[in-house]
Amino acid sequence: MSERFLVVPVARAFGDEPDGDSVLDAGDERRGSVPILRYSREPNKYGDGNPRESRPFINNTDDDKGTLYDRKNMALFEEEMDSNPMVSSLLNKLANYTNLTQGVREHEEADEDEGAKKKTVKSPQMGTFIGVYLPCLQNILGVILFLRMTWIVGTAGILESFIIVSMCCSCTMLTAISMSAIATNGVVPAGGSYYMISRSLGPEFGGAVGLCFYLGTTFAGAMYILGTIEIFLTYIVPSAAIFKAEEKAQEADALLNNMRVYGTCCLTLMALVVFVGVKYVNKLALVFLACVVLSILAIYAGVIKTIFEPPVFPVCLLGNRTLQNHGFDKCMKTEIIDNVTVTTKLWSLFCEGPELNASCNEYFSLNNVTEIQGIPGLTSGLISENMWGSYGPAGMLVEKAVPSVPASDASQDIYMPYVANDIATFFTLLVGIYFPSVTGIMAGSNRSGDLRDAQRSIPIGTILAIATTSIIYLSCVVVFGACIEGVLLRDKFGDSVKGNLVIGTLSWPSPWVIVFGSFFSCCGAGLQSLTGAPRLLQAIARDGIVPFLQVFGHGKANGEPTWALLLTAVICESGILIASLDAVAPILSMFFLMCYLFVNLACALQTLLRTPNWRPRFRYYHWALSFLGMSLCLALMFISSWYYALVAMLIAGCIYKYIEYRGAEKEWGDGIRGLSLNAARYALIRLEEAPPHTKNWRPQLLVLLNLDSELSVKHPRLLSFTTQLKAGKGLTIVGSVLEGTFLRRESDAKRAEQSIKSAMAAEKTKGFCHVVVSSNLHDGFSHLIQSAGLGGMKHNSVLMAWPANWRQSNDPQSWRNFIETVRETTAAHQALLVAKNVDSFPHQERLAEGTIDVWWIVHDGGLLMLLPFLLQQHKVWRKCKMRIFTVAQLDDNSIQMKKDLQMFLYHLRLNAEVEVVEMHDSDISAFTYEKTLVMEQRSQMLKQMHLSRTEREREIQSITDESRSSIRRKKQSGAHGSAVNNQNASLDDDKQDEAQLIHDRNTASHAALNDKSDATPERVHMTWTKDKFCTERTRTREPNASKAVRDLFNMKPEWESLNQSNVRCMHTAVRLNEVVVNKSQGAHLVLLNMPGPPKSRGGDENYMEFLEVLMEGLNRVLLVRGGGREVITIYS
Repeated sequence: MSERFLVVPVARAFGDEPDGDSVLDAGDERRGSVPILRYSREPNKYGDGNPRESRPFINNTDDDKGTLYDRKNMALFEEEMDSNPMVSSLLNKLANYTNLTQGVREHEEADEDEGAKKKTVKSPQMGTFIGVYLPCLQNILGVILFLRMTWIVGTAGILESFIIVSMCCSCTMLTAISMSAIATNGVVPAGGSYYMISRSLGPEFGGAVGLCFYLGTTFAGAMYILGTIEIFLTYIVPSAAIFKAEEKAQEADALLNNMRVYGTCCLTLMALVVFVGVKYVNKLALVFLACVVLSILAIYAGVIKTIFEPPVFPVCLLGNRTLQNHGFDKCMKTEIIDNVTVTTKLWSLFCEGPELNASCNEYFSLNNVTEIQGIPGLTSGLISENMWGSYGPAGMLVEKAVPSVPASDASQDIYMPYVANDIATFFTLLVGIYFPSVTGIMAGSNRSGDLRDAQRSIPIGTILAIATTSIIYLSCVVVFGACIEGVLLRDKFGDSVKGNLVIGTLSWPSPWVIVFGSFFSCCGAGLQSLTGAPRLLQAIARDGIVPFLQVFGHGKANGEPTWALLLTAVICESGILIASLDAVAPILSMFFLMCYLFVNLACALQTLLRTPNWRPRFRYYHWALSFLGMSLCLALMFISSWYYALVAMLIAGCIYKYIEYRGAEKEWGDGIRGLSLNAARYALIRLEEAPPHTKNWRPQLLVLLNLDSELSVKHPRLLSFTTQLKAGKGLTIVGSVLEGTFLRRESDAKRAEQSIKSAMAAEKTKGFCHVVVSSNLHDGFSHLIQSAGLGGMKHNSVLMAWPANWRQSNDPQSWRNFIETVRETTAAHQALLVAKNVDSFPHQERLAEGTIDVWWIVHDGGLLMLLPFLLQQHKVWRKCKMRIFTVAQLDDNSIQMKKDLQMFLYHLRLNAEVEVVEMHDSDISAFTYEKTLVMEQRSQMLKQMHLSRTEREREIQSITDESRSSIRRKKQSGAHGSAVNNQNASLDDDKQDEAQLIHDRNTASHAALNDKSDATPERVHMTWTKDKFCTERTRTREPNASKAVRDLFNMKPEWESLNQSNVRCMHTAVRLNEVVVNKSQGAHLVLLNMPGPPKSRGGDENYMEFLEVLMEGLNRVLLVRGGGREVITIYS
């Protein structure tokens, strides 16, 4: 039975509660777009049970609005339940993210126009061995091992071959470590390396490297097809060659032409197979893998057999030169048949005729023919002889280090049947040819959508596969050099052993095992390249970052990339027309190396920048390893072929610039200064183009400070906490407000700014300082919230201290400013952090082991879970463990909630203890009623005091006006005398006027103080605390308990007259405070959801009481209010 969530509207609180029959208007203005979701197991009548995702966690829908929210326990939060739903109603949906369709389209995007229903995605079941290890093994072991490994060992020698293999394997191992970190940093949908790089380094790098990886995969397909044809024409059916060489010098050209013809035919056939259906390729994957494994086993079996019984593969030498064993069957010049000396077929190859007196080649005449064993065996001692390399130009003869008589004329050697180098050989060339044999490490990450636990399987499977293949390659270098004769190792095509595959001569039981195994292995690898490359191009095209490629995002009705397959076949054909495996290998090496370089760069940058979303589950990585891998990739690119490396970098750079500047107008600066200013302006404009993605979100703080009369910072620990939270990353603006006018307080503003900067330096807070002079504090803080920052460098969070003495303050404006600040941050869609007892927060001393407790009551973007993780990155909080508490209601399954929350945290890569606190609906206690009664009486009393003060101020103002008018009348009647006397009189009158006004103001201030002093005893007398109520409750157990109980019940008429909304909110605050104090009183820090202020300003003082009750008995508290957007995601 499918599961769905129903949208439930909620009732308003704080005295602004609508009637029970009213429903929420769809056009109501809300802070967020997330409805409250109630969990339902009824069949979904509106679809297939998989609602579309338009936010990182929560599905938006406005349907099925039903019954009112009537729970008493969460009444304090119910006014905003339409934007901040209860955690319990969302946990199951948050945890079961795997129901999302994973494909080439991003998981964050919602295609609103798509009408077709999504298919239900089956739960992935592949494990580490089947899903990652074997595919990587199959992709890494391939054509180079079977066709070129022996030739590389013979040419470079054991020592240099070992260095080549070690460098390449180290490069892929370091890349795999970086890739594992990226792949385990959230859910990686299908897309492989392109997805990881584009989402880590942005669309420009992603597009450039994605296309490089696509080209590398495409040329890899060409290389595998050329390998298939080389095996077919050289070792299986040599007679099938269309072009035949009449002379030895034409053999190379004939072979290339045959490769082009047969390669084109093979490409066409493979493209048709891929076009018809990928399922056939997938069905044959196991067969191709079995061929690879059997071939490897046959090699090792043959190596072991050489210890006891080496195979018989003789190699014929003329002097010290190796001969091609095609046109003769006996390695001798003459033989005796019936006591008659006759010449052999070898004689005819070097002489003008079969006669003994025929004219022969000079070198043939001067040197004898010898026959040596091509495979002497593991115990033959060849390892020392093959230790060093033998490089040379094209056409250099393959010679053994034995004495010989040189000929005076060597011009005819190219026409003789000697084994010679077909290309010039040198160390860097061999690096480029060998590197494709270690590619294929992305096979596991490309299958991330099919894995049961991708975050565990990808690192383990990939690293184990690389380790296995590295051991195979390194051991092959040693055993090939120890078992096979050097001249045979340097014989690329096996001409000296009658055209046998050199590695096949070592295998057991037959060379044909290796021949057919390598043939089918190359076929399978070619098919997989032609299958994967078009899908990668389709993913890039559908992302829309390269406009001219958008046509390749379309395909057949079932999603098969038809146009992308056509382009892939065309590019692959260009590689086949090159026709040389040795020429194609360095090309694809460049593209793969560039891809691996940027994987390492992405990991290094993410680690060094310490972005909040960078939380890989794979812990064994370091930026230095990634930097080393990046440097090794760059070095290998230029070692292999510097001109190919420059071309590949030029292609990637052009793509990068095209993506970056498409549609943008260029502006020319005036020198270095203009360039610098333009870069700064461009960066700010780019930041302002769009809001940051969820994974890039970090708190950009505006810290609101209060200054004392000496313009010193009241709470410097607020700056310490900012430093610990930010760790020098992101934007920090420290702001404060001075009352007055800027013209009069300009010097004070500068002094205040210097004071704040000194405090920031002392607390090691990196950021900007901004002091505003305003007529009142409220307007000043409002201006800071609205206008602080520049362009895209604006704050998204506000940090301030809790007004601790708001109850003792006779001026209600202090706490009203606080509530208005809360309202304005909400309206500006900014997060709000309020620190209680901020002076007790740690300074620079490291805290002992303890806990940071998160009380996740409602979901408002995930900021509650991100903040402890950021704090734990600082040395002060590093030893603190995170605990997450959430509240279960009566109809919630607390056991399932805990499992879902643990699963959700696992996907978030957060380590935290989880506890679900059951808080069932209960009757409202007498203590709650008393608390509410005292709160309302105090509120009423403050209103009366405010009215009395207003009346007195009006009376004082009237007296002031009368005195001012009398002074003016005297000044008019006393005007006489000369101009000098008039001037003196006017000055005296101004002084009298000023003195009279000062006297009136003092009178007013004294009256106000008397009013305050008269009101204070009443306010203190009305205070009702929890301790007092506990004392009264214990007195009920005394003999006169019955009287006390009667007095308690006599108060019920007053309770009934209370605002029931206030009673329910107070009940929420009291109950939550009880469970929080019970669980978290000893925590180093407690993070709580901050309820929103009432929409009606008439309940502001009640709101302060609710918050005070909620935090009562806790030392360090951080109230957190989200900004109306998701700030944490399970995705990479």
